[in-house]
Amino acid sequence: MEVNDKGEVAATLVINNGLIVDGTGRAAFKGTIAIRGERIIGVGEVVNSDCAKTIDASGLVVAPGFIDMHSHSDFPLLVNPRNESKIRQGVTTEVIGNCGASAAPVTEEKLDLLKEQADLDSLELEWDWLTMGEYFARLKGQGTALNVVALIGHGTVRAAVMGFDDRAPTATELGSMKDLIEQAMRDGAWGISTGLIYAPSFYADTEELIELSKVVAECGGIYASHIRGEGNTLLDAVSEAITIGQEAGLPVQLSHHKATGKANWGKVVQSLELIDRARAEGFDVTADQYPYIAASNGLADSLPGWMHVGGKVELLNRLRDPAVRKRLCQEMKKSQGYWENVKIAYCKINKDYEGMSIEAVAGLRKVDVYEAVFDLLREEEATVGIVHFCIAEEDVLTVMQHKAVMIGSDGSALATYGVLNRGKPHPRSYGTFPRVLGKYVREEKILSLEEAIRKMTSLPAKKLGLAGRGLLAEGMQADITVFDPQTVRDRATYIDPHRYPDGIDYVLVNGTVVIEQGEHTGKLAGRVLLHN
Repeated sequence: MEVNDKGEVAATLVINNGLIVDGTGRAAFKGTIAIRGERIIGVGEVVNSDCAKTIDASGLVVAPGFIDMHSHSDFPLLVNPRNESKIRQGVTTEVIGNCGASAAPVTEEKLDLLKEQADLDSLELEWDWLTMGEYFARLKGQGTALNVVALIGHGTVRAAVMGFDDRAPTATELGSMKDLIEQAMRDGAWGISTGLIYAPSFYADTEELIELSKVVAECGGIYASHIRGEGNTLLDAVSEAITIGQEAGLPVQLSHHKATGKANWGKVVQSLELIDRARAEGFDVTADQYPYIAASNGLADSLPGWMHVGGKVELLNRLRDPAVRKRLCQEMKKSQGYWENVKIAYCKINKDYEGMSIEAVAGLRKVDVYEAVFDLLREEEATVGIVHFCIAEEDVLTVMQHKAVMIGSDGSALATYGVLNRGKPHPRSYGTFPRVLGKYVREEKILSLEEAIRKMTSLPAKKLGLAGRGLLAEGMQADITVFDPQTVRDRATYIDPHRYPDGIDYVLVNGTVVIEQGEHTGKLAGRVLLHN
């Protein structure tokens, strides 16, 4: 503990009287946090302090700032640097570039194709970078309210070299992908991600992914994967991800772990056993999870892989062909009730459909459900967001209680105003972390407070190798979340998702108060954190 010549703690900010949950998982204890500048200089009993600012945390929990291990804020960060829906949850660091999709690296030759896929016009955002370093410079130039850790999207890299071709890369193309990945790692990326149910990632075979991941391994990064199916293929897909990590020589992170579809509920017991078996053999494999029973992606992702060859324009052209539609209907037959559980989250044109099920839209249009899907995709230029209720609550609890599972929203930094206040997105973008603390810690007692905080802080920090964050200890960066354990809760719902949570009173990022008494101060104290 650092003191001045009067024996007082030489702090610039002191948080008094709080219940400290330090992120290690050990029992909470009453005490004080002393901060000077960006760092914590004391934890425990601090009686005298020469300090200009104090926060009275009586009745509140003081924890390390939450690390969102799985986020998709790559573009929203540039749209609104206040990062409203994340910072108001207590998140101080988020990991972007997941599910094989990142904002960089790209190539000049394929930039228009990637712009077309990203639909940036609706975000009023100009894409004026190519490399990961240039993206970081853009982000640094305008500032950010929280810290950012970036992964390289395999799908982005593959599209930048090969477009949306369903084939193996040539030796030259594989070399070009490796070069892009190596440069992005040198620029400060922390690893690579795959989205193996999305184009063009799902065109890659296991060997391609191993070869590209070797480049990341040489730079000390991780492999994060939206695996090749979370339903019928769950166990094989988990095994593939572990194999890729073992063969390439790098740690594996299984993204938003779950079993989708009623026929597969309960399989998470077996998938977690696969994780345990690998860990028992000394291999570093972990997972993240969002605490909801619905998933979310794009309606176009429901179409088979051959529909995506060539990109969005080619997909839309195929949807105009009656023969293609007939083939699609034959291939896409779902069990009864499937489309009833798929709700529309976002449309650019048919705004009245937001919040409705696909089945209801088909009824409204008086057409077959598949005709409704195809027509809607054509009208909306293949940009239709959906929320799909497909996960068992019992599975959510099983995964949540596993020691190697951390918390990740799988959402984006949204806001209750501006262009990010669109549609009816999955509530996880606003509620993930308060939901764990309110519903699963306080109300249902699925996790202890200390274990929940560990999953939100030190566990992801350790996985990433994120030095100086994830714990409340002397010398650590002052990323801190202060919340009321009696009132913290998510308020975002599937019908009304654009709602900030309750009970998050203060959030500090690098020693600066960004949320004060529940309100955003406007401070952009975050940093782009670069991999060493």
